[in-house]
Amino acid sequence: MTENIEDPAADIAWMRRLAEEGANAPMQGASILVSAGLIYGSASLVHWAQVTDRLPESPAVTGVGWLVATVLFLVVFTIVNLRMRGRIGVMTSANRAFAAAWTAVGLGIFALFIALMINSYRMGSNQDFTAMWLVPSIIFAFYGLGWAVTAAMLRSRPLWLLAVASLAACPALAWLTGSATQYLAYAAALFLLMALPGFLLMRAARR
Repeated sequence: MTENIEDPAADIAWMRRLAEEGANAPMQGASILVSAGLIYGSASLVHWAQVTDRLPESPAVTGVGWLVATVLFLVVFTIVNLRMRGRIGVMTSANRAFAAAWTAVGLGIFALFIALMINSYRMGSNQDFTAMWLVPSIIFAFYGLGWAVTAAMLRSRPLWLLAVASLAACPALAWLTGSATQYLAYAAALFLLMALPGFLLMRAARR
């Protein structure tokens, strides 16, 4: 029989090591956040332009932009991961935690879209599209959790602000449900709360 003995001192030491590594070691993988923000933010802008008649719209092509964006992001994600694995050096605990947190976020979003596709297939013409309008809010709930976990591990106040801003975006985007402005706001949120922070983390890693 084994016993799980808690060791608060060891836990505190582990958290301190994460914070020190986060402060002293460059954060790897931030380019994935930049890619996600830019690619999906651009897809949202295209969708907004289509539903506001700024670009040609037809039922056959309106949603294709999101599929193209997903394929493009998966390609970028694969390339970045292969490059990071090929680099010489030791992966710090902070970087492993950062990667684990955002991998979980990505898998959660992927599972969400699989569920939505299954729902669309099962319901057919009887489905209520309200769930689709909530997708931006749900995604930013995931992003808020990702930033919150990262901020807690690295004890970073700026990252806590990003977490709060991402979670605040959830009800703000839901308020715009049914309006084309939601896609414009979603794009702005992706650029400001994903692409820009990712770029700043990349720049800090290069110093």
